[in-house]
Amino acid sequence: MNDILVHSEAVLGHDFVSPRYLGPGETEYRLRDGQLDKPLDSYRSLRHLDVEILIKNGNRCSDWGKILVREPFDATLIRNSEFAGLVRIGRLERVVLEHHDMMIPAGITDSRVIACDIGDECAVHACNYLAHYIVGDRCILLNNDEIHVSDHAKWGNGIVKEGESEDVRVWLDLMNEAGGRSVLAFDGMICADAYLWAKRREDSVLMERFREMTEAAFEHRRGEYGVIGSGCVLKSNHIIKDVRIGESAYIKGANKLKNLTIRSSETERTQIGEGVELVNGIVGYGCRVFYGCKAVRFVMGTNSALKYGARLIHSVLGDNSTVSCCEILNNLIFPAHEQHHNTSFLIAALVRGQSNMAAGATIGSNHNSRANDGEIDAGRGFWPGLSTSVKHSSRFASYCLLAKGDYRFELDVPFPFALVADDSARDRLEIMPAYWWMYNMYALLRNESKFGSRDKRHSRAQNIEFSPFAPDIAEEAFASLELLERFVGRAWYRAAGGAEAMVEGTDEEAARVKGRALLLGPKEEVDALEVLASGIENSRRRVVIQKPRRAYKAYRHMLRWYAMRVLIAYFAERPDATFQDASDVLSGSRVTDWENLGGQLAPREKVEALISDIKDGTVNGWDEAHGEYARLWAEYPLDKAQHAWATLCELHGAETLEEPAFAKEVARFMDTTRFIEEQVYLTRRKDYANGFRKATFRGEEEMRAVLGSPESNSFVRQSRADMERWRARADALLGRLASEA
Repeated sequence: MNDILVHSEAVLGHDFVSPRYLGPGETEYRLRDGQLDKPLDSYRSLRHLDVEILIKNGNRCSDWGKILVREPFDATLIRNSEFAGLVRIGRLERVVLEHHDMMIPAGITDSRVIACDIGDECAVHACNYLAHYIVGDRCILLNNDEIHVSDHAKWGNGIVKEGESEDVRVWLDLMNEAGGRSVLAFDGMICADAYLWAKRREDSVLMERFREMTEAAFEHRRGEYGVIGSGCVLKSNHIIKDVRIGESAYIKGANKLKNLTIRSSETERTQIGEGVELVNGIVGYGCRVFYGCKAVRFVMGTNSALKYGARLIHSVLGDNSTVSCCEILNNLIFPAHEQHHNTSFLIAALVRGQSNMAAGATIGSNHNSRANDGEIDAGRGFWPGLSTSVKHSSRFASYCLLAKGDYRFELDVPFPFALVADDSARDRLEIMPAYWWMYNMYALLRNESKFGSRDKRHSRAQNIEFSPFAPDIAEEAFASLELLERFVGRAWYRAAGGAEAMVEGTDEEAARVKGRALLLGPKEEVDALEVLASGIENSRRRVVIQKPRRAYKAYRHMLRWYAMRVLIAYFAERPDATFQDASDVLSGSRVTDWENLGGQLAPREKVEALISDIKDGTVNGWDEAHGEYARLWAEYPLDKAQHAWATLCELHGAETLEEPAFAKEVARFMDTTRFIEEQVYLTRRKDYANGFRKATFRGEEEMRAVLGSPESNSFVRQSRADMERWRARADALLGRLASEA
């Protein structure tokens, strides 16, 4: 026996909410009337002439008394349509709505409308089944198969409605296929929320509070109507069920949209295109989803895109991200993620943003476990190269670049800005710390610039630190300095025939002291050593550190660049502040633990305080939590300035800075701007000097006509202008310091 039920025609459009879910005096319209944005007394019943015209034009209704309209109302604009239940129709007169060169007359034709509120001046044509929706003003609904709502619609939120069992709740299994980090999606969720929820699993009180906060944020009574916001265009769609749609959305040719909130506004219009199937999720403001994409159990952040058959499943995709063709399963991905290739595969990972997945990259392609419970944790700027295969479980520091290769063993790479390569010929792993600073300055500086320029969001609930020169990566650099000292010291003892104890780590401090002396000493002594690392690859083969002395100096150079850039900006924003004023405000111990809250950086101590406030109810609800994120973001510039000051003190080996030493750092900063300006140009010029690159052109003139020149490159020119501005700021600060002296 099938599951088709047969009812009398009188049921159509009535009893949307079962009487057992209605309280005394309540009707099935208890929530609908509150959702309507127009006064109920602005509607009138149909006049006798209206009914005559409607019937003459081929319309049908079991009870014309249930049809209410607003003035002005032109009944001739409704033809060949069927109505059931309470239907309220807004202002309707002879106007034409234009969208993308299509001219659509207002009115309702060839449609079946069941218990809906239609806004002013709408065009509803060839909609086979439109039920239990509130349609905003000046919407175009054209040639849609079914648009309807169930009485228990949840709009993609991880809640249950009254009378439902717990097993219908929709969870997102982030970062781990086995489900141990499941979270509940909700309208307004940002990466910071998902991160705290998925990462702090050991805190059962916090987990329960997050669930309570999600439950409390939404309506649990049955009978909410679907909403199609004003200015929306929906055309040629097959199935739209239990979907709440914001203003000015454009949805065309979708196969199936079910159990969703689609956020959209006049300033951030969301678009969904042909062949798309989205189920159980939240689509953020200004998103674009086109050409056969599939997403199931997901959250898309603001200003993100899925294109060309991309698959997004059990994942949260952060703001300003673009994903094409590839497959993404069980991930939490922070903002500014790029993945554009059909062979790319990303599974069970925490990717902390500003990342790029090359063609053929398979991150999490295999497990080292009897179950599918492995994970990848990749810092900001993660960039696996072409056809790279990485194994669960692995961890990578920020701006880690993986050269093409099949990485057979788990990795724990602690060096930021590193180049990692699998040398299969010699069966060893090679790591060049600080590679980006030494050899790829163009890409490093361009990344920082492009992330900011691509941020087109108007709604910025998720705060984002775009710069790679920030406290979190600075702390990774400090940790790398210690590691390089230790690894170089060990290498010296080995080469000298020293104690095995040095290799086994029983006297690490002695190795570190020796390594520091070598790294700060003559170049030849370190270059003669084979520097091996430990704890980086789960194998018995060698892990070789390349150019350790140069990397050591590069990290110190980067730390100075970071610190002085922050401090020069600090002084520029405070034209009356003296050096002593800054010293009084900024001096203190260095904060070494920072948390990346979905792209926003904050001292871990402050995050712990926020967690405590959530657990004890001081912060009650997601809106209040987002308010606390905003407060931490407002405090971040000072936190960063204090960290930059402490960074400079650490590099000087002093508890505080004296003004002459600071002035020398400002002058050194100006030299660094010239170094960066030159390196940006030189690293870009390499592309033009490549003989094979020239091979496809008849000569230099054709190459320049097609590619331009390094001198004319837009980013080379931009970086030159940026460095000039930094020099001007630094020069102004030197003038202030001189006048104080």
